[in-house]
Amino acid sequence: MLRLTLLVGLLLPLPAAFAQTPPAANSAPAAPEVMIDQIKLADAPLDTVLQLLEQLTGRVIIRPATLPTANYTLVITRPMPKSEAILALETALAMNQVGVAPMGDSFLKVVALPSLRTEVPRMLLGRAADLPSSGTVMAKVFQFDFLRANEFVPQLAQLLNPQLGGPILFEKTNAVMITDSVSTLQRIEALVAELDKPVTANLAPKFYQLRFAKASVLVNQLRTTLQGVVQTQLGSATTYSADDRTNQVILISDPRQHAFFDDLIRQLDVKADPNTRNEVIYLRHAAAKDVASLISQLVSGQNKASSTAGQQSVRPGSVATAANAAPTANAVASAPAAPVVTGLMDSTTEFSSMVTVLPDERSNAVVISGTVDDIRIIRELVEKIDVLLAQVRIEVVIAEVTLSDEASTGIEELGLRIQGDKLVGFNAALAGPSIAANNGTITRGPGTSGGRDLAAEISIQATPRKGNTNILSVPAIVTTHNKEARFFVGESRPVISSYLSDGANMGGGATASFGGYRSTVAQQEIGIELKVKPLIGNDGSVQLDIKQKVEDVLGNITIDNNPQPRIGKRETESFVSVKSGEIVVLGGLQRDSQSRSTSRLGPIPILGDLFGSRRREKGRTDLVFFVRPYVLQNSEADNAEPMSRLEGNPQKEAVLRALRPAGSSSPSP
Repeated sequence: MLRLTLLVGLLLPLPAAFAQTPPAANSAPAAPEVMIDQIKLADAPLDTVLQLLEQLTGRVIIRPATLPTANYTLVITRPMPKSEAILALETALAMNQVGVAPMGDSFLKVVALPSLRTEVPRMLLGRAADLPSSGTVMAKVFQFDFLRANEFVPQLAQLLNPQLGGPILFEKTNAVMITDSVSTLQRIEALVAELDKPVTANLAPKFYQLRFAKASVLVNQLRTTLQGVVQTQLGSATTYSADDRTNQVILISDPRQHAFFDDLIRQLDVKADPNTRNEVIYLRHAAAKDVASLISQLVSGQNKASSTAGQQSVRPGSVATAANAAPTANAVASAPAAPVVTGLMDSTTEFSSMVTVLPDERSNAVVISGTVDDIRIIRELVEKIDVLLAQVRIEVVIAEVTLSDEASTGIEELGLRIQGDKLVGFNAALAGPSIAANNGTITRGPGTSGGRDLAAEISIQATPRKGNTNILSVPAIVTTHNKEARFFVGESRPVISSYLSDGANMGGGATASFGGYRSTVAQQEIGIELKVKPLIGNDGSVQLDIKQKVEDVLGNITIDNNPQPRIGKRETESFVSVKSGEIVVLGGLQRDSQSRSTSRLGPIPILGDLFGSRRREKGRTDLVFFVRPYVLQNSEADNAEPMSRLEGNPQKEAVLRALRPAGSSSPSP
């Protein structure tokens, strides 16, 4: 065995056998490896270290003009094989930012460490653990079986030498090439061996066949129970889900947790007769059919969301939602969307699967079957739903105003002051003991009753009822919040809607049809229609959705030898907000008319002009709608207006007697 001593400044010549190439495989056994007695480098320059490496490896070193400079100190006093001495020198060079890359069997390329990755460092094809730990820079490809390369590589950043440029990712093959020291590659290799395993390596499934409980209900109970510290102890990998088809609970967890779930599920899967009962809730204001439908949709939606959440895989303490649940084919289009379970529901506010709600229209009640909690929850809901909606009495005056040449609208012709569609005053003097005028604004005098006839108010001297104004209708109706009221003034005319061929009856006889057609006649309403939908606020304000439609017969037109009315139509839509008792004025539904008159001899030339005159007249009319809503307070004050209208009615006493309850001397309020 050859022994060498390497000292700084004293490089002993190596024997010729030290630099010889290894013998061939079929030659004599190889000579024993050269042993180095010791290495002593004390503040040696880079050139000395490279020269020593060149002698130990027997290869020529190729280097650039500039390399990171440093003084090297390496002292090893024990004997060592030549290969260990080479590793020690390469490690010392790497620590000082100098890398060594082999170039075939005869050369070594020495470059700055950051450039080593592009200079083809040695490729490690085997296991890094088979090599001695050192700072020798090598490249190795890691192929993953279960880890995701793009997720795992960023976590290695703190383990790698940043001077070597980082790993190279191959996403299609789920692999990465890392260039670093042998010691670092060994650490990564050990880390990959520990982590590159299937996620379910320590998990085992278990199926619980339930006898009494429903799988989805039991899973919901588990989700509610396993919270807080218990959730942390179980870990995030533990999941359990319900299979209602086979009524099983599917558990995936560490086998050591199976005993815990065995005891828990056994205690929950017991026979328990539900405490169900029947209850009848009588309604005071709402319709039983509407209330039952609303509650049934709520119960169905909540149970559906809970069932969907139970069928999903649920980790302990996680929140299951029905947001991703697919809609069923039997879903009713008009039904409201099922509520989404956004959190764990309190057991006292969740319906059971046994609740049933049916309407009894005869007694206006809802019949409920369910647990005590079901009945309590539904009763609370019914109390909030079964409320008396606000009511409003809507008074309407429809006036037809003939317009003069100077007036552009009926409102202007009547001399009204309008602000925002509201009647605020008159451009004239007022009269009457209980009406006063203040700058043309209507105010009520002292002692005035709560209501006054709307037609009387708008027909006082301030709105002079001249010969050009005609009150067409004065209707009044009571409706509720968000319930449309309809007024119609006009006539119903028969019109032919279709003709059917009746040729089979042709040919004479008492039943013969000489025209060959049979007509279908329908009734068509022609007149003035007003639709009002009120939205009543808590502060007494009323929002009115008003639709006006006026139809007039302009003449006749002959269709298939049948005269048919030619109808003109005018429509408007308005949405106004008023206070209770304020008057809304709507106009603009104008119509132009033309008339012509002559004497009886008018058609005869010259004589018609001598014995009579010819006249042609053009006129314009405008329909003005006065609308006043009164919010009813469910008190005697609501009857003040209707009772005041009886004062001038010749049938006053007869009406009062009819309204008077049996055994009472005063009319019913």
